[in-house]
Amino acid sequence: MQLQDLYETYHDQVRFLSVYISEAHPVDGWWFGKGLSKWLMKLYSPKVSMDIYAHKTMEERRKAAGQCQDALRYGIRTYVDEMDDAVSKAYAAYPDRLYLIGADGKVVYAGGLGPFDFRPRELGAAIEKYLEQYRGATDSFTGDERR
Repeated sequence: MQLQDLYETYHDQVRFLSVYISEAHPVDGWWFGKGLSKWLMKLYSPKVSMDIYAHKTMEERRKAAGQCQDALRYGIRTYVDEMDDAVSKAYAAYPDRLYLIGADGKVVYAGGLGPFDFRPRELGAAIEKYLEQYRGATDSFTGDERR
């Protein structure tokens, strides 16, 4: 199961968004772009960009986020974390992570750190469980309690 599958299944019931944070493997940092590492990354994830430098400005970060959104084609709108990385820090999102936030603003599901614990199937199960509980308590997603 991929994020795109979850989006297609639940987009009319759950608001999906992606937040692009600082680049995990910039050319001028911990880069996977040489030799065997580059080949393995392309094999493992052919959609990843191998030529992004660490962002120095919001314009650079927005450009990289746009490239990422276009390449991944999740259908999920991408937002961009500020240069102070406030969202990344608040959600321990580096290098990537999946969350489900309830209608009350509380974390319902926090996935493990990616890439190895990036598990859309687990998020899907959490969404389904949450929606079942929510459907039982309300007539609609406006919060009107059942009588």
